[in-house]
Amino acid sequence: MNSAELEVHLTDEDLTAALREDVRNGLTAAPKWLPPKWFYDARGSELFEAITELPEYYPTRTERALLERVAGEIAQVAQAEVLVELGAGSAAKTRLLLEALTSGGPLKTYVPQDVSVAALSAAADQVAAEFPRLGVHGVVSDFTATLDNLPRGGRRMIAFLGGTIGNLVPAERAAFLAGIHEVLEPGEQLLLGAGLVIDPAILVPAYDDAAGVTAEFNRNVLHVLNKRLDADFDPEKFEHVAIWDAEQEWIEMRLEATESMRVTIAELDLTVEFAAGEQLRTEISAKFRRDGFEKELAAAGFATERVWADPDERFALFLAERR
Repeated sequence: MNSAELEVHLTDEDLTAALREDVRNGLTAAPKWLPPKWFYDARGSELFEAITELPEYYPTRTERALLERVAGEIAQVAQAEVLVELGAGSAAKTRLLLEALTSGGPLKTYVPQDVSVAALSAAADQVAAEFPRLGVHGVVSDFTATLDNLPRGGRRMIAFLGGTIGNLVPAERAAFLAGIHEVLEPGEQLLLGAGLVIDPAILVPAYDDAAGVTAEFNRNVLHVLNKRLDADFDPEKFEHVAIWDAEQEWIEMRLEATESMRVTIAELDLTVEFAAGEQLRTEISAKFRRDGFEKELAAAGFATERVWADPDERFALFLAERR
C-alpha cells in the first residue's frame, strides 16, 4: 500500500509563539486587528466547511466547477512532475487536478503543505490511498514563512487555491509572490485561484450570511484566544460586520464591541480596552481584476500563461510561469 511521508517544520510551540506575537501586535495597534489564520482551530474549520455549503457563499463551488471544467487544460499546459499545494487542508478540490495531472501526464509527486499535522496527515494518507502510483510528501509549515522548506527537484507547479491570496494586503502579497519566485526555478509554474471584483450585492452576503454562520466563524477567533492564551473575551458581546471597501476592492470582516469593556489576556499579561462601537479587523478578502493581478504577477517575475474564469466572471484561475 502506498503511504505518505510527513515532514514537520512547525510545532505547536512555534504556533503558540506566533499567536502570542500576533495578538500582542494586533490588539495594541490602532485600529486593532488580528490575522485570519487564527480562526482555524477544529471548531473554526468546521464552521468554515459549513460556510462553503451556504447558498450565499459562491467562491468554493464556483472554483470547484471551474476546476472541473479546465483541470485537463491546466494539466496539458503545465506538464508538472511535482504538484505542491499550499494550504492544502483536506485536499478536496485538489483531486480534480491530481486526476488530470496523472491521467497520462508526467506527475510523480504530490506535496501538500498545511499548518495542521492532523489535517495534513489525514489528507496525505487519503490521497496516497486513492493514487497508489503517486509519491505523497506532506510538509507541515507556515506558507508565509517557510517556503524554503518545500522539496526541490522535478518540474514543479505550486498551487494556491481558494482565493486565499486575497487575505494578504498588497505588501504581503508582493512579498509572498516574491518568495514563490525565489523557490521556483525558471520555467516552473504557479497556479493561483483568485476571486474577481463583482457586484457588492452578491459579494457582501457571501461574507454575511442570513443564517449567521459567518458571524459565528468570525467570533471563533475570540474563543481561540480564550482557550490558547487564557483571555476572557465574551464573544457574544461582539457583532459581526462585513463591509465592501470600494477603494481597496476588498471585503473587510470586523468584530464590533457592543459595549465598552476591558479584556485580559493572561498569558500575555495584557489588558485591552474596547470602547462601545470599536471595531477589530479580523480578515480582508481582496478581489481582483484580471489585468491588475497579471501586473502583480509580472512585478514578482512571473509571466501569465493562461487565465480561466467561470461564465459569471466571479472567480479566476491564473497559471503563471516563473521567468
